[in-house]
Amino acid sequence: MEFFWTFAAGPILALLPERWRRARWWYERVRWEPAGTVSGILEIFGAVAALGYWYMYEMMRRISQIMEMADNGKLGQGLNDHQVRGAALMLFYKSALTWILLYFFVEGAVRLCAAAFTGNVYGSLPLGMIERVLFAIRKPEEARVGETVQRNVRSFAESVREQVMVARLEDTGDELRFGSDGEEEVLEIWACRRKADWDPPKTVRVDETFYRLEESRVGTAPRPFQYRLRRVGAGVMGRTVLQYRTK
Repeated sequence: MEFFWTFAAGPILALLPERWRRARWWYERVRWEPAGTVSGILEIFGAVAALGYWYMYEMMRRISQIMEMADNGKLGQGLNDHQVRGAALMLFYKSALTWILLYFFVEGAVRLCAAAFTGNVYGSLPLGMIERVLFAIRKPEEARVGETVQRNVRSFAESVREQVMVARLEDTGDELRFGSDGEEEVLEIWACRRKADWDPPKTVRVDETFYRLEESRVGTAPRPFQYRLRRVGAGVMGRTVLQYRTK
């Protein structure tokens, strides 16, 4: 089922804005980074295929129109094949559909790079604009577009900085630090790589013991990704429980 949700349904669902994705029951079933990467690749290939078919159709149609106008004497005399094809190509580039398909090619490339290299899964911009308009209508007091744009830009910049930092780190094992906070046991896990889906307040099963993930932060090398967990009295295995093995 994980393969289906990540590589079959996931690339389609990744086109949706994040707010819509998080509000659905299937959100936790998808591994979003690979799903977003595949979604970007499919969008690129889809745009290229559509652009190819559109090019063949539009060029043939425009060439036929130009030749017909030339035969009727509306374009003067002496048009050669090169001039006809050049005029048809100019009309092709002026078509709105051509630029729409080029946009989706660029959007697919951006979404691919964001998911593959920074771990950010962005939905399609047209759907995002629809989501923002609907959200602004429902909750105008919370729809601060400027703050949202600044937050997204800041998140993207931090992700790029993080990837650059990780590329320089040696791949070493995690460091576990056991401690106490009053009568409760606390565990800190320091890692050299970010752990996927480790978002507070999820439950983590460390070997046979259950913990609640309280905090995740980014520190300094050589193990900058630091997770603070608090032991819970009992836990029940479920699809949202994260597994962690020390051996």
